[in-house]
Amino acid sequence: MTGSFWWDLLLGLAGALLVAWLALVAALVLARPRGGLLREALRLLPDVLRLIRRLAADKTLPRGVRIRLTLLLAYLALPLDLVPDFIPVLGYADDAIIVTVVLRGVVRRAGLDAVRAHWPGTEDGFDALARLTGLPTATG
Repeated sequence: MTGSFWWDLLLGLAGALLVAWLALVAALVLARPRGGLLREALRLLPDVLRLIRRLAADKTLPRGVRIRLTLLLAYLALPLDLVPDFIPVLGYADDAIIVTVVLRGVVRRAGLDAVRAHWPGTEDGFDALARLTGLPTATG
């Protein structure tokens, strides 16, 4: 391409990173909650953060679940976003989408009872969480 190994390597890496980032953004668009669920996710965020912290500290849960939750907490603590805030819709919603995707996996792996035992919010909030994680009902 340029004749210089290092420039070719740098351009190749930059291209690969761009393609990976675009694929991740596309995956976030596909995984995002539909309709009013995204607003519910943002409304529930304080309770969900407490839930994640409590679940990550629960030694009775599988180690893989606790590792995912700890990595999620680390991502949420980082000042950099995966999707910059100036991108419409996804810019401000990327954290909520990632939390939703991780919680779907946690609920499916750890079970609804474990999540319910650590839920710090109201029953209505838990019902909204159940909808977000793709469960048919919170009580069923």
